[in-house]
Amino acid sequence: MKETILSRSVRLMFTVGLGLAAQQAVAQDNIQRVEITGSAVKRVAIEGALPVQTLSKAQIEQTGANTVADLVATLPSMQGFVTSSTSINGGGGGVQTASVHAIGSSYTLVLLNGRRMAPYSSGSAVNLASIPLAAVERVEILTDGASALYGSDAIAGVVNFILKKNQTDANIELTYNRPTKGSAGATTNVAISKGFGDLDNDGFNVLLAYSHDTQKELNASERRFAAPGGVHDFEEGGKRYSLYQLSGNSIPGNVTVRTANGNPAFNPSLITTGKCGAANTFQVGNRCLYNYGAVVELLPEMKRDGLFGSTNIKLGNDWTFFAEGLYSKFTSTARYAPPAQPLSLNINSPLYKAHVVPALGKLGIDPASVNSATMALRLVDAGGRTDDWKTDAKHLAFGVRGAQWGWDMEAAFTHSETTAADHAVAGYTSSDKLDALMAAGTYNPFIVPTAETRAALASAVLHQQLDETRSRINALNLRGSREVFQAPGGAAMLALGGDFMRQKYVYDPSAIAMGANSLQPNYTDSPIGGIQGSFPTDATRKSWGAFAELVVPVVKGLELTADLRYDSYDAVRDKMNFDSAGKLVAPAIKGNEASKSTYKLAAAWRPSDSLLLRGSYGTGFKAPILTDITNPLQGGGVANAHPCPITSGPLLALCDGTKEYNLLNGGNPFTGAAGLKPETSKQASLGLRVEPSKSLSLGMDVWDVKIKDQISKLPENEVFGNPAKYMGLFVSYYDPIQKENVLAASLTPFNLAQSHYRGIDWDHTYRMGKWNFNWTGTYMLKADFQTLPTDPVEHSVGRFDSYNAVTFRWISKLQVGWKQSDRLSHSLTGVYKSGYQDMSIAASSQAIRDEAGNFVSLSRKVEDSLVWDWQTRFKFNANLTLTGGVKNLFDREPPFSQRIAGGGNQLGYDGRYADPLGRQLYLVAGYKF
Repeated sequence: MKETILSRSVRLMFTVGLGLAAQQAVAQDNIQRVEITGSAVKRVAIEGALPVQTLSKAQIEQTGANTVADLVATLPSMQGFVTSSTSINGGGGGVQTASVHAIGSSYTLVLLNGRRMAPYSSGSAVNLASIPLAAVERVEILTDGASALYGSDAIAGVVNFILKKNQTDANIELTYNRPTKGSAGATTNVAISKGFGDLDNDGFNVLLAYSHDTQKELNASERRFAAPGGVHDFEEGGKRYSLYQLSGNSIPGNVTVRTANGNPAFNPSLITTGKCGAANTFQVGNRCLYNYGAVVELLPEMKRDGLFGSTNIKLGNDWTFFAEGLYSKFTSTARYAPPAQPLSLNINSPLYKAHVVPALGKLGIDPASVNSATMALRLVDAGGRTDDWKTDAKHLAFGVRGAQWGWDMEAAFTHSETTAADHAVAGYTSSDKLDALMAAGTYNPFIVPTAETRAALASAVLHQQLDETRSRINALNLRGSREVFQAPGGAAMLALGGDFMRQKYVYDPSAIAMGANSLQPNYTDSPIGGIQGSFPTDATRKSWGAFAELVVPVVKGLELTADLRYDSYDAVRDKMNFDSAGKLVAPAIKGNEASKSTYKLAAAWRPSDSLLLRGSYGTGFKAPILTDITNPLQGGGVANAHPCPITSGPLLALCDGTKEYNLLNGGNPFTGAAGLKPETSKQASLGLRVEPSKSLSLGMDVWDVKIKDQISKLPENEVFGNPAKYMGLFVSYYDPIQKENVLAASLTPFNLAQSHYRGIDWDHTYRMGKWNFNWTGTYMLKADFQTLPTDPVEHSVGRFDSYNAVTFRWISKLQVGWKQSDRLSHSLTGVYKSGYQDMSIAASSQAIRDEAGNFVSLSRKVEDSLVWDWQTRFKFNANLTLTGGVKNLFDREPPFSQRIAGGGNQLGYDGRYADPLGRQLYLVAGYKF
């Protein structure tokens, strides 16, 4: 007989003996009515039916985190978020996100004081870099998804940042954090806040806060484990291997010629001089390959200025007017390898005749047999590609809250917007100017770079804005709660509410990012090293939702909660509407309207003062994001290196063996069955908390989330790895830089996938005199997904999956606190991450060499990781507090990984999951007056 999810969860609860905590139950003489994340009902602040983790200001300080993103990364329940390291190699865009239980950033709702913020793109995921940590008073994490209160699209959960309020004193806090291996990666933080007026006594409160944060860049060359880049020696199973991940786009440039007898590839400079003379290049056969991993950053340079202000004014005895505003200016400057670009090469040009023809003679190839040629070039003379991402976030909310006719009510309006611009600082070049320089003989790509070649190319290097995105939401929220009847266990509470939202997303590429299209048909230029062929987007959608929540104390100790929510989304209005030929036509309504009712049932049972049992079951609903509907088919960059996927037909002429082929991205604008439909989910949780004494608290929750009709693009590895299955996605695409047709894979979104996540969260606390022990963690039982119904289910827990991501089996955090005196305290924190199956490397990838120099396949496991931090806090007096600490106390390096795809092109380790800074010393000085 099959074991059900519920029975299996119960069995795991008692056999594994782990747990999750939310908030500690408070003493009855200290109870107060407050609003809890995940519920609209104001009620006694004790742990309820849903798992809510709360980080107080003191707990935040104990982590030693410098930013909101650093704080989120310390939580064991967080996996799969975007880190600053992925902003290197042109991805990430300076974005840092939250992701509950590895389900994904797009399924995790981030709130500011319980209200939505503008996303960084067209969905709902928020850039955490826009939130200054200095303004945060506490953080509440609801690890149960599909909230009736905040939106059924919060399938993974909710992270609610509660900002400071009703402060009357002035606070100044200075923080400096520096690695022990030099100043690279060092951070500084300055925070100042001042409050005026006490709301209870004066009838008003005004709070102003300012913060300034900086982080220096960290380069691969500054860390032993990353400095080798793509030529990295390691040992596995008692044998020696080398990670040999190099690029065919090199300097001097490699050339591929097409003849009737084949398409030989070689480096003209190597053939004529006998060596690869440029830095970071290696000879492999007749080509010079470039070690791009040795020249990337591990962490980008970052700067943030944040200004927060709030006011609360009493309007009589029962009502309060409130307003809050946040302005954040965040800059992330990331540098990675110089531009890598295949370029068409005119076989009648002086450049070809002077450098390629002599090499052909030495190789025994008749120049007359060559039909065409392509150059694979690494423009080292342009410098490393450097993006300066500037993000401005503005968030304003105001409204009233109070009591009338027995109802606790609140009405609020929120205007939130994010503007992100990508500026080319170095590395990117103009295609037209480069062509002109090479045609005139001013710049020669077939010689080793020198100061003279850099000067010759300088006029082609771009110093301009590449694109800008603007995301905005306007939302009106209404809600109220009251007692409705007396149940046997106490007063039953009812909450009602609704919200109305208008979301707008604009993508505005520069002229050079668009290249030649219908908007500028006489324009020919494109950026070498970046995305080209972009089209602008201007999409808008309206939505509304309504909810009801009923909490009934059935009998003393047993409380039942029922939530019902209805959401309705309009179709998307697209002002930048392009036809199949890429011509701008009249604005259109695209995609499908979507609406659905969702629900949640939850129960909390307290058979005694020391035991809580709880459970919930609910459904979720998530509409497609705007760009999944409106994006026109356009250039999407290049894939990782893949063997030629074509075996016959006219596209075969566009193949050049193993190389980086082009990718195209676009939306799905259709209506009806051909268009996108919403994703749906089911989630359940079952938990307990046992407190046998005042000093011991044990808790856990088993949770389960299923998502159906998941909107997804086929991963490039899947498409290129199974070309016969996806042959219809391969097309001939005119590359505006190469100025010729190339092979490209078209990746557009469909309701393809389904996924299933399950795990256990735990939180155990023990207090003994001046000592305090807290053990939290997450154990992942399942993280499965299926791209197509006909595909096998991929089990991704503890392994590097086909989407180039990892779901850790175990993430655990142990904190030991010692309060030596009222003025002096210490803490020791250890964070453990279990090892996982590394990216599997096939011999055909030509990425791993054995001792004999042969390319081989290799499967291996990445080691477990355990990092310890120490903190000491001394309170000189009521005004001055000093905190000092050591992060990564034993200076443990990130474990080696043979990953060659995903993240920010860091090689030798995975920068998404490990901190490259090593041991760090930090000092925090806080002064109140």
